[in-house]
Amino acid sequence: MQRLDWARDGADWPNRDCSRFVQAGAVRWHVQVAGDGPALLLVHGTGAATHSWRDLLPLLAKDFTVVAPDLPGHGFTSPGHGAASSLPGMAGGLAALLAALDIAPVGAVGHSAGAAVVTRMALDGRLGSAQALVSLNGALLPWRGVPGAMFAGTARLMSMAPLVPTLFARRAQDPRALERLLASTGSTLDARGRTLYARLIRNPGHVAGALALMARWDLRPLVAALPRLDTPLVLVVGERDGTVPPAEADRVRTYLPAARIVRQPGLGHLAHEEAPDRTAALIREICAGTLAPDRGDC
Repeated sequence: MQRLDWARDGADWPNRDCSRFVQAGAVRWHVQVAGDGPALLLVHGTGAATHSWRDLLPLLAKDFTVVAPDLPGHGFTSPGHGAASSLPGMAGGLAALLAALDIAPVGAVGHSAGAAVVTRMALDGRLGSAQALVSLNGALLPWRGVPGAMFAGTARLMSMAPLVPTLFARRAQDPRALERLLASTGSTLDARGRTLYARLIRNPGHVAGALALMARWDLRPLVAALPRLDTPLVLVVGERDGTVPPAEADRVRTYLPAARIVRQPGLGHLAHEEAPDRTAALIREICAGTLAPDRGDC
């Protein structure tokens, strides 16, 4: 199956000069490392890649050593074995990557499904002495009822059909498909952002990586463990998010009352791409422990 090629598809990749390839376990990771200071891990969501941090990473690199990998099967990272795409597999894989880099983060930021990954890492003691978790429109809870069960089953069937990623990628050649997908997030991206997402969803290998994640994703053990999370968690919520309903943050607090919620009016699921300056400032406050009480509704 055709995968993204670094020489061709990565020639103009955002922050390319920060990129490196690291073998950790069965996965050859594409990871971007930039800046100086305490380490901060950034984990993107399903179907995305390091391009999602294109404007945020340089801002955070002024204060942190930023570590931003492509998840297994996504972007320029190899798929690894099947379990690498599960939530425990990704948490363990990222821990192996951090060990290979000899980096111990003081905080972790996860977007969408990436928020579940960093939360799982913290619960499993894989983030060392990290002092803060930042969930950017985090997908931390399973879909409720029949739709959730149908979604998981459909994703498993699609991931087992070898032609599905190729057919999906071909359909994505229609610009209207991309526009519909992005519109569903509630976010408005610039031309550069749209071009990069188009490159990803038109690549069968990347699509296969996203389907593999969805097919193996099970958030029920994470939900059961949430009450014992002792790393401070801040839920940053775009109020126009069309992918993860903003009300999900309130549901998370029923399991973890200590979690704080910070709402971002006018922004959607890709809020960190729409407003990188605002997001960077917020992350700095959270990691420094200086988030003012009126910035959240705890």
